[in-house]
Amino acid sequence: MPLLKQKVVAYITHEDRLLVFRHPAAPEAGIQVPAGTLHAGEPPAVGVMREALEETGLPALTLVRLLGEYVWDLAPLGLAERHQRWVYHLRYEGEPPVTWRHAETDPSDGSVKPIVFEFAWVRVPQEVPLLSGDQGRWLPQLLESLSAPA
Repeated sequence: MPLLKQKVVAYITHEDRLLVFRHPAAPEAGIQVPAGTLHAGEPPAVGVMREALEETGLPALTLVRLLGEYVWDLAPLGLAERHQRWVYHLRYEGEPPVTWRHAETDPSDGSVKPIVFEFAWVRVPQEVPLLSGDQGRWLPQLLESLSAPA
């Protein structure tokens, strides 16, 4: 029986741009959006806000809406686990830097060293790269959310 991990994914936007990042020390990880593992008993809406702040360092985030939920089976990647994922749209309310680095000090992968991420904003949808780890699955719903009244 594969292990089931509960995860959250954050599509963070500022105007018509989406926040993406890469791991400078692990380029093979590809381009991603903030995401992470829920703590035991943690509601997904709480976890996505915690993970977004931990990974980005951005304090002025607002939860817009839940875009959807799905289970991603990692068996095709040779892993005996599945991820139950809740995907949220968050909005950054401040004046963001164009690019920046931030170190996550509480990584869920068990490592003890901080993980450094390099962040940038890309225009939606034309500049959004292929997101690794099936993170791009809910981009059509993000587009709907961006055009919906707040």
